[in-house]
Parts: sequence; structure tokens; C-alpha cells
Amino acid sequence: QVQLVESGGGLVQPGESLRLSCAASGIIFRLSNMAWYRQAPGRQREFVASITTISRTTYADSVKGRFTISRDNTKNTVYLQMNSLAREDTAVYYCNVVRNRVNYWGQGTQVTVSS
Repeated sequence: QVQLVESGGGLVQPGESLRLSCAASGIIFRLSNMAWYRQAPGRQREFVASITTISRTTYADSVKGRFTISRDNTKNTVYLQMNSLAREDTAVYYCNVVRNRVNYWGQGTQVTVSS
């Protein structure tokens, strides 16, 4: 079955960086478009970034220029490099893949930006 496992979250100060990882199994990873979403307390889950099978990337306006999504098909892993983190980036970050029109999500990883 499809399994997505995120890691790399934590507590950082404003301006610092984190790199999230999402290890995927149960899919043909190199043929899968991947995405990151996030959900802050009391808010709806929102799109953060996506990467296609040919590594074409899309970003939410709120993270453009600060976040970078990438993939390593040899490791079945998608990454989210987050720089210049701000308090507004505090959220649970989820990895996402759509397979046979079904959305799959990981368990999420908490990112907290606070001084």
C-alpha cells in the first residue's frame, strides 16, 4: 500500500532553515508527481509546493524564493528545503501523492518557528 513518511521537522528561530524529507513506498516514485502541504492550527490545509516527474516545480506565493522542493528518485524521497523561516510558517507539514485519483498523505511533521 502507499506509504509516505515525513521527517525533519522541529523548533527553529525566525530566519533559520530546515529540510523536510518524505520517503515514499507503494508507488512508482519516478512516475509520481509529489507535493507538500501544510496546516496551521485553526486553518485549512494549504498547498506549499509540488514537483512533477520531470522536476518542474510550483510554489505557493507565500513561500516563493524561500522554499525549494526537490526529489531523489534513487531514494524514493522528496525534500522541502525551507530557508528564512518565519512564524507564519509554523504548521504541520504533509507529503502528498495522488494515485489512481486518490489522495495519500503522510502522518505529518511539525515545524514550529518561534523565538
